[in-house]
Amino acid sequence: MDANNIMPILKKKLAFLSGGKDRRSGLILTIPLCSDQTNLEELSTTLHYLLSIPSERCKARGFTVIVDGRKSQWNIVKTVVLMLQNVIPAEVSLVCVVKPDEFWDKKVTHFCFWKEKDRLGFEVILVSANKLTRYIEPCQLTDEFGGSLEYDHIDWLNKRLVRSSCSALYSSLLSSPALSPTSLLLLFCSPLLFICHELLSELQQRRFNGSEGGGAPWCPMEEELLAQPQVLRLLDSLREQYTRYQEARRLRSKRSQLEEVHAKVTQVVQWLEGPGCDQLKTSGAIGDSLRESQDLQHQHELIESQHSEWFAVYVELNQQIAALLSGGEEEEQEELRLLQQQLSDVCYRQANQLEHRQTLLQSAQSFHGSAHELSQQLDGLLGMLCADVVPADGASIQQSLKQLEESLKAVGHLQVLREKGQALLEQVSSQPPLEVEDPPPVQTNDNVHHIHSVLEDMQLRKQRCEDMVDVRRLKMLQMVQLFKCEEDSSQAVEWLGELLEALLKTHLRLGDDAQDTSALIDKHTKFIDVAQSTYDYGRQLLQATVVLCQSLRCATRSSGETLPQLQRVWKQFSMTADERLGRLTMALRFHTAADKVTDLNTRIYICIMYICIYIVYESPLPAGGTEQFCLNSRRFKLCKR
Repeated sequence: MDANNIMPILKKKLAFLSGGKDRRSGLILTIPLCSDQTNLEELSTTLHYLLSIPSERCKARGFTVIVDGRKSQWNIVKTVVLMLQNVIPAEVSLVCVVKPDEFWDKKVTHFCFWKEKDRLGFEVILVSANKLTRYIEPCQLTDEFGGSLEYDHIDWLNKRLVRSSCSALYSSLLSSPALSPTSLLLLFCSPLLFICHELLSELQQRRFNGSEGGGAPWCPMEEELLAQPQVLRLLDSLREQYTRYQEARRLRSKRSQLEEVHAKVTQVVQWLEGPGCDQLKTSGAIGDSLRESQDLQHQHELIESQHSEWFAVYVELNQQIAALLSGGEEEEQEELRLLQQQLSDVCYRQANQLEHRQTLLQSAQSFHGSAHELSQQLDGLLGMLCADVVPADGASIQQSLKQLEESLKAVGHLQVLREKGQALLEQVSSQPPLEVEDPPPVQTNDNVHHIHSVLEDMQLRKQRCEDMVDVRRLKMLQMVQLFKCEEDSSQAVEWLGELLEALLKTHLRLGDDAQDTSALIDKHTKFIDVAQSTYDYGRQLLQATVVLCQSLRCATRSSGETLPQLQRVWKQFSMTADERLGRLTMALRFHTAADKVTDLNTRIYICIMYICIYIVYESPLPAGGTEQFCLNSRRFKLCKR
């Protein structure tokens, strides 16, 4: 059976001989079943082909068949095991069915094999993959069963194809001993030459060592004996001619390679020192803004892509030169070393320029990015400072002041921009020349001047914004004071109105006597002092409001409304307080006069009553006369009370 005829079936790997052996030196035949439906006819064809490969001696030792059923169903496994009884019943000594860990009922499977044991003619065992080493050494198992034996099915198929071709060529040589030199040349130049030598070596080995397996000595046919020396002579002659041809061809190829390498080296060096250097000479600027830096970065990437193609050619040439140096003549090696050194110098110098240019553009982009960000922040802060502040109330002014402080704090520090600028200046100053004799580029001075001008401009703009922030902060603080004065003056008017209302509604008593009235007058005087201090406080606040308005150059409601209102309330309070004081003064005078009249009338009344008592009882006046009488009358009054 030819492997070429069943190659599609063999590629499916329905079964294979890994080369491993069991402990009885028998070959191991592996049948990996899968979840898909297995074609039993193709499996039978594969098994017949595999059984035709070993010698009879190997077959006599028996096969150990491993049926991998971990990815298949039990019915398929059972069918395959029963099929082995029909295909290779005598050669099978042991069948190991590798079972999955989670499926199949052990009792059922064991029972089914037990029923078929006498008819099968070989032993069948169920074993898990990790316990397969009880029957087979790990070194004889492939990796899917936890072993260390290496097996490549594709490589095995390729070797079988070569073996089949070798057999066909061997038969062709034996059947056609008188081949023409042209045919032999074609045969020698083809890959089948190696196959022919392998066949002849095997033929000689079988001739001197006997047939494989230790049987009877090998007896070649007459045609074989005649064909072998003739083929050997033809092959030796062809080999000699082919060797001379190969040597001449090698020399021509080497000289051609040297010329090709020299031409490519010259081409690479001319481009790098010509257009490559011109590109780098015309691209030394760093840009005046972030957009220009990005455009320059894009242009540099295009230049790098062009250089990368030539650098790839340099790497390829370097490898070719290294290969030529390993087997060339002394003169050729010296020439190759000079070419290699020249090419390396130019390429490394150009790569250094590209790397420095890339680093310079990255630093310039970072510098311009920071400058652009700082410029936008300063523009936003300047726009906020140029906008007019519309005073609504004190809370809004406080909020605006807080936003102003936050905006000033959000502006980036100029020190970061200075550091990036200094690093960029160092890189610009340390730019290496494109060639040894080249002076520093003219664009270096322009780049340095641009960096200094950007730093100075940012410094002036930030200083101007900080000065404007200080002025705006002072103005907003004055506005806060203005609104505070207006609120406090309105509060003073309100307090004064409350005092007036209290004066009108609660200060109504005039006192029951002179002492009570005097206390009310003292209390009223203190009440007037409180109102006076409130009025003075309100006037001072309004005066401060006027001063702040003049400073801020804005109008205020207090001068038009609050001041007349304060004066009107104070006038009403003053008039009411004066009236109240006049009433209390009159009441004090009344109570004082009333006390005097009441005292006189009491004395007269007591005297009359005393006289009447003595008259009624005809008693003489007491000693002391009238004064004593009056004293007694006072005591009488007190007693009466």
